[in-house]
Amino acid sequence: MRPSITCHMITSLDGRLHPQRWGGPADGRIDQLVARHYEAAASRLKADGWIVGRRTMAEFVAEHSEHAEAERLEAPRSRPPHLAARAGRDLCVAIDPGGRLRFEADHVEGDHVVVILSERVAEQRLTRLREAGVTYLFAGPDGDDLAPALATLGEAFGVEHLLLEGGGVTNGAFLAAGLIDALSILICPALDGLDGEPSIFDHPGPPGSRPAAGQHLRLRACETLPGGVVWLRHDIEREAPSA
Repeated sequence: MRPSITCHMITSLDGRLHPQRWGGPADGRIDQLVARHYEAAASRLKADGWIVGRRTMAEFVAEHSEHAEAERLEAPRSRPPHLAARAGRDLCVAIDPGGRLRFEADHVEGDHVVVILSERVAEQRLTRLREAGVTYLFAGPDGDDLAPALATLGEAFGVEHLLLEGGGVTNGAFLAAGLIDALSILICPALDGLDGEPSIFDHPGPPGSRPAAGQHLRLRACETLPGGVVWLRHDIEREAPSA
């Protein structure tokens, strides 16, 4: 059974994700508000770890840059997952279909690393991950079949709840796949205002697609935090599949 997923994000009033771009609140600095509230709110959600996409994880670790695409297999290859030692730690899950992230250790900020890959990742990349003590799982030929990978993760490590923390494209992929169970959104008293900047959900679907179709929000809590930050928590209720 897959773990429950809560999308936990901090955003401007217009839904943008990069605090360094926002106009600050009238009575303080935006970086201080983010530092004060984001991790504190996350700790109250009592999760077993966190999930981010490759670009977000690249803020913590380096990437393979040379010949990254050349090393990909032309055809997908079915291989078993590698389950390394969790040792009681929380999990840090990276969605990295191409295997571009270069982990030198089995942890990020003390949390055990799990990488979700495509079946086209070259064997030498898997060898490097095993040598670093990293757990890896496969999510189909293109790395976008996330539900089975998450189910394997839940069963292997007994994980019940994970936080999904961006970026917007990764959040959008989880939304479109119906894998988000709750939202935890901290809204700062600030604006970005520029068209095209990353937002909470950025699903690159075709025109007219509706990645949130059939998913309805029910407000669970609304809390005003110091500095004018509003913390909204919603459950997502999905329509039953039509017969």
